[in-house]
Amino acid sequence: MSTLLRKQVYLVQEEEQEEDMGILHDDVVIITRAEKEGDPSVITINCPDKTGLGCDLCRIILFFGLSIVRGDVSTDGKWCYIVFWVIGSPETRWSLLKKRLVGTCPSCSSASGISFYRSELQPPKPPDVFLLKFCCYDRRGLLHDVTRVLCELELTIKKVKVSTTPDEKVMDLFFITDTRELLHTNKRKEEVSDYLKAVTGDAMISCEIEMVGPEITACSQGSSFLPSAITEDMFDLEMPAELPSGSLTSRSVSVTMDNTLSPGHTLVQIICKDHKGLLYDIMRTLKDYNIQISYGRFSIKQRRHCEIDLFIVQADGKKIVDPSKQNALRSRLQLELLRPLRVAIVNRGPDTELLVANPVELSGKGRPLVFYDITLAFKMLNTGVFSAKIGRHLIGDREWEVYRVLIDEGDGLSVPRNKIEEQVWKMLMGWE
Repeated sequence: MSTLLRKQVYLVQEEEQEEDMGILHDDVVIITRAEKEGDPSVITINCPDKTGLGCDLCRIILFFGLSIVRGDVSTDGKWCYIVFWVIGSPETRWSLLKKRLVGTCPSCSSASGISFYRSELQPPKPPDVFLLKFCCYDRRGLLHDVTRVLCELELTIKKVKVSTTPDEKVMDLFFITDTRELLHTNKRKEEVSDYLKAVTGDAMISCEIEMVGPEITACSQGSSFLPSAITEDMFDLEMPAELPSGSLTSRSVSVTMDNTLSPGHTLVQIICKDHKGLLYDIMRTLKDYNIQISYGRFSIKQRRHCEIDLFIVQADGKKIVDPSKQNALRSRLQLELLRPLRVAIVNRGPDTELLVANPVELSGKGRPLVFYDITLAFKMLNTGVFSAKIGRHLIGDREWEVYRVLIDEGDGLSVPRNKIEEQVWKMLMGWE
């Protein structure tokens, strides 16, 4: 039997095994595209369960720029069935989205005809980090155009250092990882260079990509120092007295918990205004608290008001009866929905600096598209960026991803400071 024929027989046998189990690989994630523009598409996920799966799925959906308008989650702790109704755009890459969603679902195997979750014996290997050195003649909106290309190519920006020279050139240093794990190949490097060339034209001077070790990545972090005034105001875990213009108030978010309606679960009911990544913010908070959702329903009503019902249990499979644990989870959920990100404009000597921060998941993953939204807001305001840095800082007992953008004031800041802060906040929240 030829090698090719043996491979074909093996694949057929593998498919027959999965069919006998009632699990087709293509059936793990099914995407039903909307028939009419403006109607939601439906994503159905049927796979083994794991704590934090909802968070991981919502992060991917957020990365692809989709808005979840309705959701249903059901699980027995071993197997889950999830349905998301999402609004996409003509540019949504549905086939790639399906591939990424399937990739994050726990894998299945057969043993005596029984499906089970094959847990990883070892934690996954950290992705390789690459340094992208990009030099180009400066123009307004350039940083966003470069960031958009990297996002389209599924290159995750871990850290960045952007600087402008007196002769109107920019030197961008991006520390990136590749979702496709191909950046070590010349073909992939050429693809990145070609895409950047297409968006910058003759203004591009050079583009170099090289793999770097962890010691280089650590050194690129720079000083972990943040002024105490900034840390006190931005990272206070108490409910704030004031929030950025156009944001929510404490009355805008209601979180209640009830142990009387279910013998085995705590019911969490949330009523709030929708924002970009709302379901992700709920799921990442529950994941960090090691909370499991047995059943959940999410829907958006009139005027973007959301109602979420979640029947949850702790890691031990029991409901939350300790009042202190209830209060801690309730307060954290309310705070994360009021302030999923922190935005502030501060003075840096004679200059003006924008700071944006978001909490990092305990798994080490940050929020998608934050730098994309920041640079898009600056492009829309026709405001330049003189320098930018991304770094991670441990403040209190939480790790934060902090974006520091030094505004190019040129002959003077033409856009008021509060307008910049408001525009960035609205862009991050999806209210623009």
